[in-house]
Amino acid sequence: MSVGLAISRQTKGLIRKLAVKNAFDYGSARENPILAKVLSREPGLKAEMKSLRTEIERIVAEVNALPRPDLEREYGSHAAEFESEQEEKAERSARHNFSVEGAEVGKFVTRFPPEPGGYMHIGHSKPLFIEDALRQAYDGKLMLYFDDTNPDNERQEFVDAFKRDLEWLGVAFDGEYYASDSIPLLYGHAGSMIKKGMAYVCTCSSEKIKEGRAEGKGCEHKEQDPGQNLKLWSEMLGEEHGDGGAVLRLNSNMSALNTVMRDPTLFRTKRARHYRQGDKYHVWPTYDFCTPVIDSIRGITDVLRSKEYELRDELYFAVLGALGLRKPRITSFSRLEIANNITSKRKIRQMIADKLVQGYSDPRLVTISALRRRGITANAIREFALSFGMGKSESVADLAALLNLNKKIIEPIARHLSFIDDPVPVHVANAEGIELSLRLNPYQDIGYRRYMLNGHFFINASDSKRLKKGDTVRFKDAFSVAVISVGDGVEAECVGSGSGNMVVVPWIAESGAVRCELLHIGNLMEGERFNDRSITRTHGYAEGYASSLVGGEIVKFERKGFFRLDGKADMSFISV
Repeated sequence: MSVGLAISRQTKGLIRKLAVKNAFDYGSARENPILAKVLSREPGLKAEMKSLRTEIERIVAEVNALPRPDLEREYGSHAAEFESEQEEKAERSARHNFSVEGAEVGKFVTRFPPEPGGYMHIGHSKPLFIEDALRQAYDGKLMLYFDDTNPDNERQEFVDAFKRDLEWLGVAFDGEYYASDSIPLLYGHAGSMIKKGMAYVCTCSSEKIKEGRAEGKGCEHKEQDPGQNLKLWSEMLGEEHGDGGAVLRLNSNMSALNTVMRDPTLFRTKRARHYRQGDKYHVWPTYDFCTPVIDSIRGITDVLRSKEYELRDELYFAVLGALGLRKPRITSFSRLEIANNITSKRKIRQMIADKLVQGYSDPRLVTISALRRRGITANAIREFALSFGMGKSESVADLAALLNLNKKIIEPIARHLSFIDDPVPVHVANAEGIELSLRLNPYQDIGYRRYMLNGHFFINASDSKRLKKGDTVRFKDAFSVAVISVGDGVEAECVGSGSGNMVVVPWIAESGAVRCELLHIGNLMEGERFNDRSITRTHGYAEGYASSLVGGEIVKFERKGFFRLDGKADMSFISV
């Protein structure tokens, strides 16, 4: 598909306007911030990502080639609009308290730091969207940083899954890097700390180290001189130790009130093959060492993370202080937790192994891929995550809030269809040859479904049980029928449009009815226990139009709610 066909004239105008502002403010326009802003306004363009990137590159090149007087004139033509947008952005940031004390416009750089040991989940969305909001508020940069220094659990599959989910969520990054690519540099900094007497090699068992921390007592290795530690460090980097055979520890204060500071581990030996580095390394830094060092050397000005790390802030700054490196700001906020669900990578891996859930995209989970499969929109996830702001008050969110927010977004675009789960045949004697044209959505004009009727229908058994000879009811959105007899089926006749407060009965034409399965998703957990009824199933028939749906489309079934077509082959739908 050509760029001209994929990208509308209106979108090209938006790209041009954003490029002009970016170039005016910073001397030259940058592609990634423009991409992020375009996707935040027009999320549907994620399906045209390749064409969109190409068009942005073209327009950015044009704008950057403009002489300064021409750029100023074009900027002036949009000045009032830019001022209004800036005021709106300031109001939005203030409403959610999206600000960082001391941050400056144009001098803000942060990062989103996932560990690729599992799939992205709803808990990741809060820091991600806060970082993105602050990046926009301060016209700064947002980097993608993979914290990948644990070869036991990390895989390329998880890196790819994160990238796929992040693109779907509409967040573009200003750069990407991996902790494992900086191992030689991190080794150098570790050597510097050893020489200064600020780190030592310990070969105690993990149990003994844990016991010493609890008692506030150091082991015999703490008293080793730097020369001896350098020799032991060299042995660690060689082939002297197997998994966990030796660790490098910070030489700190074993009686510190903050137990995090009781000689924490900075490096450990792990022999597992690394998904990215192969067998190149077997001594790996911990998060507490590599993250502050990489943040500092990569120019990160602001670290935004959940307050569960607050006790580790002291260690973060201690490492940088020992190495004489620049210290970023840290801003903490409460993490996003979902009631009756789990986000722990370890627990999800175990549930998959135990076959309690069918992979990371199982619709009962709150991974981003699972929520996407369930029909939750990226905009709903963004608004849900940002609604909690940057406060530190702990709370456990109910997934129902996200589902309700999502329903407001999909209601105007969902096709409304009838579904019969306990069918009873109805023959309407004089309905043969009637042609019906029914709206697909009662609120928006998104088209019609049309049927040529032959007099044979299905209604729900629960409705047929209430019928008796002589009753007149209305077939929803169609016509009224008078009941002639009720037995194994219903005999009736069409009596026109009818009037008064009749009972309204959902129906489908028997001809062309589509056999379907509805999967109803409930809470994954009941407290600490797995919920055996987290998925229930309903079998029945949808009206014939359902056969024209494509995988991924969302419908609202009468009396059943919103569902997303998950499998076209077996016509299985998942509740939204």
